Amino acid sequence: MEFRQCEACHQSFRPRPQNPDQCFCSAAACQRERRRRWQAAKRQNDPDYRDNQKRAQKAWAERHPDYWRAYREQHPEYVARNRARQRERAPTPAGVAKMDASKPEIPLRSGTYRLSPVVDASFAKMDAWMVEITVISAACASP
Repeated sequence: MEFRQCEACHQSFRPRPQNPDQCFCSAAACQRERRRRWQAAKRQNDPDYRDNQKRAQKAWAERHPDYWRAYREQHPEYVARNRARQRERAPTPAGVAKMDASKPEIPLRSGTYRLSPVVDASFAKMDAWMVEITVISAACASP
């Protein structure tokens, strides 16, 4: 059987005969990467799986309410790195907003709008969208 290049570490490996389509070598780190990619694709394409994962994470967080507080206390380098990265992403507090934290100065009126995705990796959340809103037409008064 021929050799292939591992998609994770890019080293040559010989696929197992039981799995002729094998794309990752058997190294533990490469197998973790294979599972990570599979799970990310599954979350992206399977709403039931995504919902189940969200419920499982929420249940775990409810069972371990002090986990992150304790983690930050035990890992001060994590806290420092996170603060530095946050300053890089948003130098001023005005650049960071939660969905219910800001009120628009001029509320949008009823009408038809086009939402266009804006590519901006500085505020990357798995379930967040950044969009540009363009007015297409104003609302008409009903007769």
